[in-house]
Amino acid sequence: MSLIEQTENAGVVQLTLNRPEALNALNSELIVALGSALESLEARDDLRGVLLTGAGEKAFVAGADIAEMRDKTPEQARYFANQALVALKRLETLPVPTVALVNGYALGGGCELSLACDWAIATDNAFFAQPEVGLGIIPGFGGTQRLPRRVGPAMALDLITTGRRIDANEALRVGLVNRVVSLDERDATIDELTKQLSRNGPNAMRDAKRAIHDGQDLALDSALALETTLFALGFTGEEQREGMSAFLEKRKASF
Repeated sequence: MSLIEQTENAGVVQLTLNRPEALNALNSELIVALGSALESLEARDDLRGVLLTGAGEKAFVAGADIAEMRDKTPEQARYFANQALVALKRLETLPVPTVALVNGYALGGGCELSLACDWAIATDNAFFAQPEVGLGIIPGFGGTQRLPRRVGPAMALDLITTGRRIDANEALRVGLVNRVVSLDERDATIDELTKQLSRNGPNAMRDAKRAIHDGQDLALDSALALETTLFALGFTGEEQREGMSAFLEKRKASF
């Protein structure tokens, strides 16, 4: 059984974490497998997007594997966290849009995994939490840093210091996810998202992601200059000409 199942449609790759007997909990083996799968995607020029989900209906990722973590020394815990941080950084820095498709539990490392994606879509049976303080530790896969950047520091402190679970609708309200769909709508949502990502200019999507990710750490004037540079570079290739020609000719663009 493969720990990471990979399917592809029109340049959009879906990665499924496949450890359903443990609710897809992140152990070292699964983390390494995810990192390897992401590394293989990094150099692909034909990639349009990456969708990440968990096997089964009960869990996206129920957290890190507590049985594996319980007896670790501080040095072993640091190594384990760094394994996850490397894999999640690969996910975060992919040049194409990345979307977490959260089904069921996204707890601890599962919530952190969704945060490493550009955005998230949750089914209505999803639950999110950073419950690590109840185990006597803090989040170790980026939760204390990515969560406040997504929902604000006050809400991040609320969720991390209480460890409380929130459902999909509250996750939508606080900005942790972008959309909530019913479990029955999940497959149709994936199909529509795949169509949307595959029909747009691939270089334009990459440049848009670069402008947003790189620009948010710059002063506004510098960020606007970055946007202008990337906007102008769009006029150097066939993609812009095809897109605008198709619009004027009232036909579908062929990218």
